[in-house]
Amino acid sequence: MKSRGPYRRHSTPFKLQLCQDIRNGVMGRRDAQRTYGVSANLIQLWLTQFDRGELNDEEAEASVIAEYEAHIAALERKVGQLTMELDLVKKTPRQPIAGDSGNSSIITGPRPALSDGGAK
Repeated sequence: MKSRGPYRRHSTPFKLQLCQDIRNGVMGRRDAQRTYGVSANLIQLWLTQFDRGELNDEEAEASVIAEYEAHIAALERKVGQLTMELDLVKKTPRQPIAGDSGNSSIITGPRPALSDGGAK
């Protein structure tokens, strides 16, 4: 049996659309299983929640907003971290490298030393 890896999370709009499609006869449960790779038990759970009214547009919007807010918070933390690192790099003076004559490049590196002719 093929392993699916880590748990997948499905968004509320996806669940809502899938349940609406099944209840309206657009697709059957087995078609949904094959198309989306979702187990029959999970589809049954979603359909039960849909029939009870636990899956609705307001909940879907709330979950999307919560996901966006979490993503924004993560990005803000990353920006703060990168800003601190940049400030640290700006404040640290660059130490000259011994023998740095300015004739080197990041890509090619320093120029090779000339031979005194002793090698044969």
